[in-house]
Amino acid sequence: MLVLMSRQEQSEARRRGEFPPPPEPLAVPVFDSHTHLDITVHEAGAITAGADPVEALIAAAAKSGVDRLVQVGVDVPSSRWGAGLAARHPAVLAAVALHPNEAPRLDDLDEALREIEALAALPRVRGLGETGLDTFRTATDGLAAQQKSFRAHIAIAKRYGKPLIIHDRDAHQDVLRILDEEGAPDVVVLHCFSGDAEFAAECVRRDYLLSFAGTMTFRNAAHLREAAALTPPSQMLVETDAPYLTPVPYRGRPNASYLIPVTLRALAETTGQDLDTLCAAISSNGERIFGPWS
Repeated sequence: MLVLMSRQEQSEARRRGEFPPPPEPLAVPVFDSHTHLDITVHEAGAITAGADPVEALIAAAAKSGVDRLVQVGVDVPSSRWGAGLAARHPAVLAAVALHPNEAPRLDDLDEALREIEALAALPRVRGLGETGLDTFRTATDGLAAQQKSFRAHIAIAKRYGKPLIIHDRDAHQDVLRILDEEGAPDVVVLHCFSGDAEFAAECVRRDYLLSFAGTMTFRNAAHLREAAALTPPSQMLVETDAPYLTPVPYRGRPNASYLIPVTLRALAETTGQDLDTLCAAISSNGERIFGPWS
């Protein structure tokens, strides 16, 4: 059940960095298409005192009706960690990659890409991501390495027949250009979709999947709600990007997969879809593109 807090209580909770209270559970189970359990534990701490923090996050998600997760890597160590977790946990699948802002920092990008390709061959690694382009945080002199890494991830995704999960920040047209030049994999996911309705329409036309995060609940995100409204349920995913992008009314506090119902209810309202029907469609999309969890 959603616990209502006064503005003062919410402000104090944000300052303390507390996880928000659990929302009302979903009646139809769904999955979190993009989370970082390792970063959540490192940056936000444990959700339950005395318990294994990763297991506690997975259990809290399940209680909210979020019974499956995709753990996403951002560098070689986190990709290895995610692949290991997925190998031993039936509720978790992994995606592996070098984040676009990571690529320019590496002394040996080629070696890191070889390690990512080796992980991509593992059976419970079901995606290449998050890769892509980010011109917001990477300076001009780092863009060549970023684009090289992105092109390499596209090639790996195609070789192994696995979805490509794209981080796209202020680089919409360059992302499309490189996908066209390299030839897109069969499945492309725009993680934390950040474009407007026009860009969404172009992605939908190309049969890409758009994954919406808590950002679509932000007051200044009318463009995301417009994009969601024109996205067919068959091309829609939902994610947390935990511990980041916590949905309203908990913006500023740590995010976690158990908060997916908050974003999903906002998506249902925005798109005019019945909540249970939307959950069923998104769940089906997950099984179709990532395969079965167990």
